Amino acid sequence: MTTETTPPATSTAPTGRQVWTRTRGIALAAVLLLAAAVAMAAVRSTTRHGELDPRSPDPYGSRAVAQLLAERGVSTRVVTTLGAARAAAGPDTTLLVAVPDLLTHRQQSELRAATASAGGRTVLVAAGSWSVERLAPGVSADPATSDSSTLGPHCTLPEARRAGPADTGGIRYTTTRLDADSCYPSERLATLLRVPAASGGGDTVALGAPDILYNDRLDEQGNASLALQLLGSRPHLVWYLPSLSDASATENGEQKSFLDLLPSGWLWATLQLFIAAVLAAFWRGRRFGPLVPEKLPVAIRASETAEGRARLYRNANARDRAATALRTATRTRLAPLVGVPVTRAHTPEALLPALSAHLTGDGQALHSLLFGPPPGDDTALVALTDQLDALEREVRRS
Repeated sequence: MTTETTPPATSTAPTGRQVWTRTRGIALAAVLLLAAAVAMAAVRSTTRHGELDPRSPDPYGSRAVAQLLAERGVSTRVVTTLGAARAAAGPDTTLLVAVPDLLTHRQQSELRAATASAGGRTVLVAAGSWSVERLAPGVSADPATSDSSTLGPHCTLPEARRAGPADTGGIRYTTTRLDADSCYPSERLATLLRVPAASGGGDTVALGAPDILYNDRLDEQGNASLALQLLGSRPHLVWYLPSLSDASATENGEQKSFLDLLPSGWLWATLQLFIAAVLAAFWRGRRFGPLVPEKLPVAIRASETAEGRARLYRNANARDRAATALRTATRTRLAPLVGVPVTRAHTPEALLPALSAHLTGDGQALHSLLFGPPPGDDTALVALTDQLDALEREVRRS
């Protein structure tokens, strides 16, 4: 009695270490993207909510200024559209523009036309070169800004002299106007500039930094005094907070798409990410150069391979395929023995006459043996195998 020993099963499934080696690049990229997203969320969480809003009690809001002005009889009204700001301009009104650089060139021109001869005061908070040259003609912003710090007035403007040192700074201004008041200089350039209007008795004040209007800075130095005097010279204060939802923000009234509102840097970044993704997919999706053969986990004898293939044929009842494989292999081995090229070994007209010249058998029997129909049962298949072996031995002997 013989016992068959079953060889240990081998698995071609990748191991955990192989999976980690293949995917560690993608995992590292995912971790970096997640970390970047968390960092951006953390930065955004510290955004100054309600900045320069007279209704906001946040540290960077301006509710304290509005309340102090209300105690002195100055009313404060918040507007967010250009139309409301233009309509409010008048000799008894101070118009404060919180973020002038958010206005388009068209909005700036319209706002300047409404305030130039209105006789009121216009206060521009941290107006850069984008806006100050239109809202205050003759004034330009210096490209180099200064840190917000305590500066002395050093000018003859009564409001500045009464307030004394204040936490100004930021954007610095220069002007060609001889009648302008240049106050709180930083490196000889003004951080607070008052320009009288050509007619109507009004004026425009360019304030380089918004610090004196913040709730948490109002009680320092002469900030409160300077803010109250600049904003309380008229009985009404209109606080203009430019909004991106304002219909007048569209140039010439045309509607802008979502892509038009995105900064160009985001479009370039998206394009770079797309190219990187394509290159990564190309790198992971194909191999460069010829395929590299890999060694099998174990050495398998040829007899075991033939036996395993035979069992597959038997389980599938594929006697036709088994017979074809046997006949094809026999013809391939016989052709060189009888002087027939291997390329014509499977052509009866070339192989059979050459075999008949070396043998004394019937040519019809050779045709049936080498090119005949498949056997009908397993017994016939075994007989066919024996006959093919006998034919090959006979040819080799001859």
